[in-house]
Amino acid sequence: MDAGTTALNETTREKLRQTVERVERLEEEKKEVAEQIKEVYAEAKAFGFDTKALRQVVRLRKIDRAEREEQEMLLDVYLQAVGEI
Repeated sequence: MDAGTTALNETTREKLRQTVERVERLEEEKKEVAEQIKEVYAEAKAFGFDTKALRQVVRLRKIDRAEREEQEMLLDVYLQAVGEI
């Protein structure tokens, strides 16, 4: 054992091991959820939905309505300024 390992008592080592295992389990769960989300988007595409637009709707729904409206107004101002509207 090196100096770093011997400096940790048994309780601390056990807590560290539990923490690492918990993070590993959560990472695995995150991977599984990401795969499920991918499958839902594939189903949506099979139904004829535009997945790019669907992803944007999901992203926008996470934003508070007032904040989203403010962002949209600012976007309109910028688009007008560069001659896109």
